[in-house]
Amino acid sequence: MTYHYTRKILLVQELLGHKYIQNTLKYTRLVQFKDDEFDVETATTVEEAKSLLKAGFDYITEKNGIMLFRRPKRFGPSIVSNVA
Repeated sequence: MTYHYTRKILLVQELLGHKYIQNTLKYTRLVQFKDDEFDVETATTVEEAKSLLKAGFDYITEKNGIMLFRRPKRFGPSIVSNVA
Protein backbone atom coordinates (compact mmCIF):
# COMPACT_ATOMS: atom_id res chain seq x y z
CA MET A 1 0.00 0.00 0.00
CA THR A 2 2.88 2.36 0.74
CA TYR A 3 4.12 1.95 -2.82
CA HIS A 4 0.69 2.75 -4.20
CA TYR A 5 0.56 5.90 -2.07
CA THR A 6 4.09 7.15 -2.74
CA ARG A 7 5.37 5.37 -5.87
CA LYS A 8 8.74 5.09 -4.07
CA ILE A 9 9.84 1.48 -4.43
CA LEU A 10 13.11 1.99 -2.53
CA LEU A 11 11.18 3.32 0.47
CA VAL A 12 9.01 0.20 0.44
CA GLN A 13 12.09 -1.99 0.15
CA GLU A 14 13.57 -0.32 3.23
CA LEU A 15 10.32 -0.53 5.21
CA LEU A 16 9.96 -4.24 4.46
CA GLY A 17 13.62 -4.92 5.19
CA HIS A 18 14.22 -6.60 1.84
CA LYS A 19 17.80 -7.05 0.67
CA TYR A 20 16.77 -7.56 -2.96
CA ILE A 21 14.42 -5.27 -4.87
CA GLN A 22 12.95 -8.28 -6.70
CA ASN A 23 11.32 -9.40 -3.45
CA THR A 24 9.77 -5.98 -2.93
CA LEU A 25 8.45 -5.91 -6.49
CA LYS A 26 6.56 -9.15 -5.85
CA TYR A 27 4.65 -7.56 -2.97
CA THR A 28 3.84 -4.32 -4.74
CA ARG A 29 2.14 -6.23 -7.56
CA LEU A 30 -0.15 -8.25 -5.28
CA VAL A 31 -2.73 -5.54 -4.64
CA GLN A 32 -4.76 -3.90 -7.40
CA PHE A 33 -6.09 -0.38 -6.80
CA LYS A 34 -8.45 1.88 -8.67
CA ASP A 35 -6.45 4.78 -10.02
CA ASP A 36 -9.46 6.83 -11.05
CA GLU A 37 -10.65 8.12 -7.68
CA PHE A 38 -9.30 11.60 -7.00
CA ASP A 39 -9.99 14.67 -4.91
CA VAL A 40 -9.78 17.69 -7.20
CA GLU A 41 -9.07 21.27 -6.09
CA THR A 42 -8.41 24.60 -7.79
CA ALA A 43 -6.19 27.54 -6.94
CA THR A 44 -5.99 31.06 -8.32
CA THR A 45 -3.05 32.35 -6.27
CA VAL A 46 0.44 31.11 -5.52
CA GLU A 47 -0.40 30.83 -1.81
CA GLU A 48 -3.40 28.60 -2.53
CA ALA A 49 -1.27 26.47 -4.84
CA LYS A 50 1.44 26.10 -2.18
CA SER A 51 -1.17 25.03 0.35
CA LEU A 52 -2.49 22.35 -1.99
CA LEU A 53 0.99 21.06 -2.79
CA LYS A 54 1.78 20.81 0.93
CA ALA A 55 -1.45 18.82 1.38
CA GLY A 56 -0.31 16.19 -1.12
CA PHE A 57 -2.02 17.43 -4.27
CA ASP A 58 -0.28 17.21 -7.64
CA TYR A 59 -0.39 20.08 -10.12
CA ILE A 60 -2.16 19.01 -13.31
CA THR A 61 -2.62 22.04 -15.56
CA GLU A 62 -3.82 25.64 -15.76
CA LYS A 63 -6.95 26.77 -17.59
CA ASN A 64 -8.13 30.41 -17.80
CA GLY A 65 -5.87 31.42 -14.92
CA ILE A 66 -7.09 28.64 -12.63
CA MET A 67 -4.61 25.98 -11.55
CA LEU A 68 -5.99 22.44 -11.28
CA PHE A 69 -4.71 19.93 -8.73
CA ARG A 70 -5.60 16.37 -7.81
CA ARG A 71 -4.63 13.66 -5.36
CA PRO A 72 -5.84 10.10 -4.87
CA LYS A 73 -8.78 9.88 -2.45
CA ARG A 74 -6.77 7.65 -0.10
CA PHE A 75 -5.13 10.74 1.44
CA GLY A 76 -8.26 11.61 3.38
CA PRO A 77 -10.78 14.44 3.37
CA SER A 78 -10.61 17.35 1.01
CA ILE A 79 -9.11 20.61 2.29
CA VAL A 80 -11.57 22.93 0.57
CA SER A 81 -12.30 24.66 3.87
CA ASN A 82 -8.58 25.48 4.27
CA VAL A 83 -8.24 27.09 0.85
CA ALA A 84 -10.39 30.15 0.33
